[in-house]
Amino acid sequence: MTPPSFLTHLDCSKTGARVDAGRAHNLSPEGWPLLARYDLDAMTARVDRDAVAARDPVAFPGFWKWRELLPVARNEDVVSLGEVDTPLIETPVTASKIGLDGPLLVKDEGRLPTGSFKARGLALAVSMAKSYGIRRMAMPTNGNAGAALSAYGARAGMETWSFCPDDTPEMNVREIAAQGGHVFRVNGLIHQCGAIVGALKEEMGWFDTSTLKEPYRIEGKKTMGIELAFQLGWTLPDAIFYPTGGGTGLIGMWKAFDEMERLGWIGSERPKMFAVQAQGCAPIVKAFEAGEEHAPEWLDASTAAAGIRVPKAIGDFLILRAVRASGGTAIAVPEAEIEQARLMCGREDGLHLCPEGAATLAAARMAVSGGLIERDARVVLFNCGSGLKYPLPDRARTLDRTGTITAQMVS
Repeated sequence: MTPPSFLTHLDCSKTGARVDAGRAHNLSPEGWPLLARYDLDAMTARVDRDAVAARDPVAFPGFWKWRELLPVARNEDVVSLGEVDTPLIETPVTASKIGLDGPLLVKDEGRLPTGSFKARGLALAVSMAKSYGIRRMAMPTNGNAGAALSAYGARAGMETWSFCPDDTPEMNVREIAAQGGHVFRVNGLIHQCGAIVGALKEEMGWFDTSTLKEPYRIEGKKTMGIELAFQLGWTLPDAIFYPTGGGTGLIGMWKAFDEMERLGWIGSERPKMFAVQAQGCAPIVKAFEAGEEHAPEWLDASTAAAGIRVPKAIGDFLILRAVRASGGTAIAVPEAEIEQARLMCGREDGLHLCPEGAATLAAARMAVSGGLIERDARVVLFNCGSGLKYPLPDRARTLDRTGTITAQMVS
């Protein structure tokens, strides 16, 4: 069965100018991100929310069950690696440790193919590229996006190129190559890697798949918001803490909330959205605090949470609009607190966070202590990738089996 397609057109996110969705696009003619639009009135009349949610997970794995709210029209264009609904994991001991009486839920995106939430966006971007006949895709990446691009690109029979800062976690770089992607380490940050893509894309015949420089990664990422509402009985939490680099997921979830309300799937309630950054790279925080619509480039960006080390985000104004409209805020967390939060959640609740996910936990603790959320709030943190993809401290001790081993030695 092929679900009906309700995609009508694309809008320029800055000017609202309408753009035809019948061919591949990068930015709008005015140079801003494009947003996919759907005939929600027609969808309301024809689509039953609960029937869609109950679809066969074999035929419609994971986020593909929401096909009517996605842009891929033909089944043969769907590029899938066996996606799943990622779990919401309650962390009661960690909640108590940060002073929260309400539930602290972690949306663990590391369960997706390639071990991160980048699978959502790249599955949609590659599927739509396939529908347009695109054969070569390229992007700058801090690691996980390139891994997802190479995996889904390989699945679709495409060639892919990824350009990574030279301190990108080694696991990510090798993962990209293992899945057939061309991968290069670059002596610069992600926006400088992006400049290489921009400079060579015409000569190399690449489709630029950079964050928000094509319209469909955001459509994949918005499924986090749909899935979250479904898992919470078609309600939303009081607060969402989201690790924010390019901000595609935060923008996408805010878009999903609006679409679901217009469809009658949820009410008008909205969570406070917290854009979480590291103190060593916090352009969104700086712009939020200054009351600005755009964030200037953050110079000398540095943080171990590589996924949120984005000195300049093209969708900065969309992030800031969503955060302000929600009544939330942007928070920068100290580097030491990221690692402390990572260790605490693993030790207390057995859930291994990636550094970016740990940053959201550190931010939640700051928000609770600062009175930014109520202590009985229902809070969701996004753990954007598997913690196993990042270096871990070696805390193992050594025993000599040929000598005497005592209980004191192992206590």
